[in-house]
Amino acid sequence: MISMIKKHKNYITIISFILIIIGLVTGFMGYENFKNSTLIIATIVAGIPIVTNAYQALRMKAFSIELLVTIAVIGALFIQEYTESSVVTFLFLFGDYLEARTLAKTRSSLKELIDMAPEVAMVVRDESQLTIPVEEVVEGDRVIIRTGGKVPVDGRILSGQASLNESAVTGESAPASKKIGDKVFSGTTIDNGYIEIVAEKVGNDTTFAKIIELVEEAQESKSKTEKFINKFSTIYTPTVVVLSVLVYAITRDLHTAITFLVIACPGALVIGAPVSTVAGIGNGAKTGVLVKGGEVLDEFSKVDTLVFDKTGTLTKGKPEITDIKTFNCYDVNELLRIVAQAETISEHHLGQTIVKEAKLRKLDISNAPKDSEVIKGNGIRAKVEDYVLVIGNRKLMNNEGITLSNNVLTYAMEREKAGNTAIFIAVDGQAVGIFSIADQIREDAPRAIAEMRKNGIKKIIMLTGDNQHTAQSVANTLGLDEYHAELLPENKVEYVKKLKEEGHIVAMAGDGINDAPAIATANIGLAMGEGGTDISMETADVVLMADKLMQLSHAYSLSKATIRNMKQNTYFAVVTVLILLLGVLAGSVHLASGMFIHEASVLLVILNGMRLIKFNNKKSKAEAEQLQAIQA
Repeated sequence: MISMIKKHKNYITIISFILIIIGLVTGFMGYENFKNSTLIIATIVAGIPIVTNAYQALRMKAFSIELLVTIAVIGALFIQEYTESSVVTFLFLFGDYLEARTLAKTRSSLKELIDMAPEVAMVVRDESQLTIPVEEVVEGDRVIIRTGGKVPVDGRILSGQASLNESAVTGESAPASKKIGDKVFSGTTIDNGYIEIVAEKVGNDTTFAKIIELVEEAQESKSKTEKFINKFSTIYTPTVVVLSVLVYAITRDLHTAITFLVIACPGALVIGAPVSTVAGIGNGAKTGVLVKGGEVLDEFSKVDTLVFDKTGTLTKGKPEITDIKTFNCYDVNELLRIVAQAETISEHHLGQTIVKEAKLRKLDISNAPKDSEVIKGNGIRAKVEDYVLVIGNRKLMNNEGITLSNNVLTYAMEREKAGNTAIFIAVDGQAVGIFSIADQIREDAPRAIAEMRKNGIKKIIMLTGDNQHTAQSVANTLGLDEYHAELLPENKVEYVKKLKEEGHIVAMAGDGINDAPAIATANIGLAMGEGGTDISMETADVVLMADKLMQLSHAYSLSKATIRNMKQNTYFAVVTVLILLLGVLAGSVHLASGMFIHEASVLLVILNGMRLIKFNNKKSKAEAEQLQAIQA
């Protein structure tokens, strides 16, 4: 019965409106009894959902807004104010309808994401091409996607090349060119081309599925303001009932007491915060920024100190070998070959860069290293063929007792001053080479940092495991307040803790892998990773899907705008109720007119919240076009 009432609530609203019109028209024609009967029926029809909700709340020992309206409507019927009783019930239902429609609209970004989800996939099995539901694709399947097709799973390209629209995942409208070996993500679309991929993540494990799950959870979560308002409502409702009784005791006017009861309903107050939160999170999802709930927006808006990792965050995270220097007559390609074999065990950017260079030179690195060990933050130790290799920074060389000659140290310093990271190579206990690796600062980094300072960030710091000279070069170029180099992951955690103890509200931005501990320690963790790595999505509070620092700037300004919007709605709702209540006590506001103004205030609060859906839209598009023009 209750579910049927909820299902047909909109029809009930329409029927009550039609009955009110009939009642008012017949009253105008002089049929007073027919008018009263029709308005009573309209009150009962519209009152059924309200009374049902009030009863359900009472069973849960909660005093709801519906209870206030129910008491007021019964009172209005008792004093034969049938027009007001019917109008009040209709307006209350109509207000509910507007709220539901608005929340549905603010969640439109989530619906758009769900609509983008692919439903079928073309796979190759037993050398035959089969079209199957996307749920039936398994890891290891070869999947074919042609022009106009949607990528159904996360995978890596085996053959072909294509231009992909990745806006569903990254928020970036510019097409991305993909070739053999590149990763592709579920939910993206091929604008032009043909690719065959191997499925690596399927079903609920795909990046796209996780995005939808995160946005759903975020939009259901509540901010501190919402939680306070919900607690406040449980105290507010019985307080209003007591005040209404006092009003009657003082004025001896039941009509005034009932009007006071209805007008005091905090409808705009209750809806204001959720609309702002959902709209703000929806805006973020549309622009490739995943914010994990209202509390995150609230905390993010208070951040005054921003801490960055360097590699993959302030820089592009696509380092390249710029030079290989060998000592003691070692052959360059031979040294590169054995070092790359050792680095196949590492997931670090620099290690993977060495492996990539060896593959480009078509060197054989198929032999797996023996007795290998990753020394976190310093490098690796491994046995390759008959060689014992130590590969890493100065600290690792010192710890391993490897002597670095003046010749080696002088060369390393020269490379570092030129903006390179120097990787020392020791074979069988002797330093034999230095690999110079350089990474470019992101094009949008200077503008993003300037905007975040303008929006309220007071201190910007870089923490990196890289050497002093490279760190200084990046920090000076970007005008950072501080930088700290040659840090291990645990050192970054300690520094973030220190900042928090000093009273700073800290956001930590990193690549979500090596920086996961520091990201988790900060007040707000920000992960940058193309497509979002698993660990970044789990650890961070905010995930930037497109690897753009301007997204971080947008996320910060969006959090401030959302909280500002929420406060505007709260203040407006409270002031409106106070003015209306004073009007009731002064005798200038009546039940129907007061309820109309009350519902109008709900609508205004909703419209104000919905402004966040379009927040920074034109500005972001203009910046994206400008950045593309610079890159071109």
